[in-house]
Amino acid sequence: MKKLFSSLLILGLLVACSPAGGSGDETIKVYTRDGASGTREAFESIIGLESLTDESAETSGNGDMAKQVGANKNAIGYVSLTTDFEANNLKALQYEGVEATIDSVNKSDYQLARPFSYVTRAQGDFGSQEKEDLVLALIDYIENSKEGREVVLAAGGIVDVDAGTPWDELKKNHPIVDQDNSAIVIKTGGSTSVEKTLNEAVASFIPMAGNFKFEPNHTGSGDGFKRTLGSEKDGANTIDIGFASREFKAEETVDAGLKTGVYSKDAVVVVAHKDNEAVTNLTASQLVDIFGGKLTKWSDIK
Repeated sequence: MKKLFSSLLILGLLVACSPAGGSGDETIKVYTRDGASGTREAFESIIGLESLTDESAETSGNGDMAKQVGANKNAIGYVSLTTDFEANNLKALQYEGVEATIDSVNKSDYQLARPFSYVTRAQGDFGSQEKEDLVLALIDYIENSKEGREVVLAAGGIVDVDAGTPWDELKKNHPIVDQDNSAIVIKTGGSTSVEKTLNEAVASFIPMAGNFKFEPNHTGSGDGFKRTLGSEKDGANTIDIGFASREFKAEETVDAGLKTGVYSKDAVVVVAHKDNEAVTNLTASQLVDIFGGKLTKWSDIK
């Protein structure tokens, strides 16, 4: 019995002391996003993934992806550059030998990049002229003002602050911001990846624009168009501005909206658990093999 106990104790110590991802024998656990995700569409199209492994686990949003990968020492996934990597126990991996940074995206050195796109409801379809005017002011602030761009940049978005126009100049086109707008509610939805930059920008704008109410409800890029101009625009989930962390598709007829454009760029970052010692950089072909199910062990990656 003592011999058995000693053997079990030694085995337990060996397991406990084994470094995460260090032995190279663990099975890679692939995490992906749901089918409506703009992050997933951007990731798969850029690396050239045609068929995702059946062994992948689907996550509900950017935050859920970060949480799931950060809780599994053998996991791999992908998140927005705006993600708090440290707080989620994540290790950001290089793509084709390039680290994801604001500078590398702006220089086009980092290729896993995509736009943060938006579209509004159609002209005259906001419920009131005041809300329509306020939505246009908000978009102008986030997309074009120097102050708005500074907030987006600080929240992890990729923008050219120096090319922005001071808000004092832009606000002359939006007299709506000088009145009490506390009775107006602006609703947004769509991509979950835009939430950090959007929420910070809106929060900075509210006291400058009559203290309007803000209700974000983000469920994925596929819903951005649906809930502003598409099949759900008049339903219970209707919104005023829809967002996608990708370009809008041809069938998403955003030209029907009052305003559409891109307010920031973002990087899709491949991530593993922070204690993973097996890999620091992955190429497009390696990612295709991992997410396609061809490479299933950390030791398979050369």
